Amino acid sequence: MNKKNDEISNLTLGQVELRKENRDREIAFSAALKKSSSGNYIGPFTTEITLTYRNVFTNIGNAYNPITGVFTAPLKGAYMFRVSVFGRGPTVATADIFKNGERMVMAHEYQPQRDLNSSNGVVLLLEVGDVVYVRLLSGCRIYDDQNNRNTFSGFILFPLR
Repeated sequence: MNKKNDEISNLTLGQVELRKENRDREIAFSAALKKSSSGNYIGPFTTEITLTYRNVFTNIGNAYNPITGVFTAPLKGAYMFRVSVFGRGPTVATADIFKNGERMVMAHEYQPQRDLNSSNGVVLLLEVGDVVYVRLLSGCRIYDDQNNRNTFSGFILFPLR
């Protein structure tokens, strides 16, 4: 009987350790540009700018920084990122996901009038400390309001060794 109790105790401790290990791997964020309800344009600028998504819905693992707009990988792994942009013609709405200074994917839309919408996503293999962020291209403009039309999200799919 004592042997069975020891086995159950060891199994319970193993489950606690496994839960803690999994909790350390929980990384996900989602944020929109604005916190206020009034709408306004961002851009156009003469140079690219890093967008700061300040209206954070989720930041599990605290890997996304709403002050800088930068996600920093706390674990080596495969991550999924998405960006959505909204604008109003006739100005182009374009935002790109960057990894460590290198452009990965673009969300781009243009038409001479009315609303512009685009989105894109990418799976990236990241090392600890790699950074991912969104940049608004020079000459482009987006529009945001209380409807949270411009978003940046990411999460870990699985860690790697």
